Amino acid sequence: MTAPIGARALLEDLVDEFLRDYPRGARLLAVASPSAERSAAFAEGLAGVLHARGLEAAVVAQDDRDVLALRSDIVAPFRAAGADAVEIVSGTNGLLAERARGLWHFSVWLIDGDEVPHTAATALVDVTDPAAPTRRLADYCAVPPSFLT
Repeated sequence: MTAPIGARALLEDLVDEFLRDYPRGARLLAVASPSAERSAAFAEGLAGVLHARGLEAAVVAQDDRDVLALRSDIVAPFRAAGADAVEIVSGTNGLLAERARGLWHFSVWLIDGDEVPHTAATALVDVTDPAAPTRRLADYCAVPPSFLT
C-alpha cells in the first residue's frame, strides 16, 4: 500500500534532507512521539521511501528500552555491522531524552494537534491529519518554560 500523495511528499522531503546530510554509512534515525504506534507507522513510511530509492533500511521498536539498552541492543550492533544502511528506531519520548538524543543522526518528533513539540528533534511533523501531515517549524518562544529538552 502506498501513502497518500500528501504524506508521501512529506516523507520524500524528510528523506531528501536526511540523505543530504548523511549520504552513506551506518545511519541512525529516530521517530518519536507520545504514541509508540504512531511513531512505528511513520517510521515504516520512511523505510518505504528509502527502499524505493534502493537503500537498505530497517525499523526497530524502542520497546521501553532505556538509553543503555538502546545503545547496547540496537545502536552498537548496527554500527559494528558497518553496513551502508539506515536503522530507523521508533518509539516514545525516551528516544529524545537528554542522554539518548546523541545516538541519532536525525530525529523526527510527531505532533498530533496541540501536543507540545520536542525541541531537540531535527524535524517536527504534525500528523493530526495522517493523510496530509505537515512540517512544523519550532517556535521556541511558544514552548512552555517548564518543557525541558
